Amino acid sequence: MDYMDAFSTHNLAFLLDGFLLTLKVAFISILLSFVIGSIIGILRYAKIPVLSKVLGIYVETIRNLPLLLIIFFTYFALPEIGFKLTITFAVIAALTVFESAMLSEIVRSGLNSIEKGQIEAARSSGLTYTQTMRHIILPQALKRMVPPIVSQFISLLKDTSLAVVVALPELMHNAQIVYGKNVNYIIPTLLMVAIMYFTVNFTLSLVARRLEKRDAFAS
Repeated sequence: MDYMDAFSTHNLAFLLDGFLLTLKVAFISILLSFVIGSIIGILRYAKIPVLSKVLGIYVETIRNLPLLLIIFFTYFALPEIGFKLTITFAVIAALTVFESAMLSEIVRSGLNSIEKGQIEAARSSGLTYTQTMRHIILPQALKRMVPPIVSQFISLLKDTSLAVVVALPELMHNAQIVYGKNVNYIIPTLLMVAIMYFTVNFTLSLVARRLEKRDAFAS
């Protein structure tokens, strides 16, 4: 068994290239989905007539679709109606659409967890709705959102592996190429892939736990 040949410098560099692209796609998708998801969640929380219902339909629709279908749609279907994206941006768009819907529910739930009495007290003291949200509601809600938001970010990072179906040269795609050269490379290659994913995701989990403990101690 030539397991050790799988750990050649060339193979490791090739996997690292794929992992760096995975992190790049995940990072951009996280930023975009957090911004868009927060806006949608806040707008739905505000219960703006018509708009809140429209956004609610959008969120429920996206949440009940498989991410793989959305990836196929952005990469294969959008060009048919005149929106041709590179493979990288097609995957980023799909992840952003899917994850922003998930994050919007986390944001909305976090805001709803704050007692209504605090809003009434802030408004009665002369604060506007925007000031109340900014200074009273959002800071408290954000502390409660941290664990589920980080969990969603971890899921997003793992979901980038689905982009292998459209041949995005991310980690899993490159791993398939490596062990496709030799069947004996499968176990060591997948082991390396697992270590890479685990290292980043476990680090994110530790950060989330530390933030949660700090907030709990501060309160």
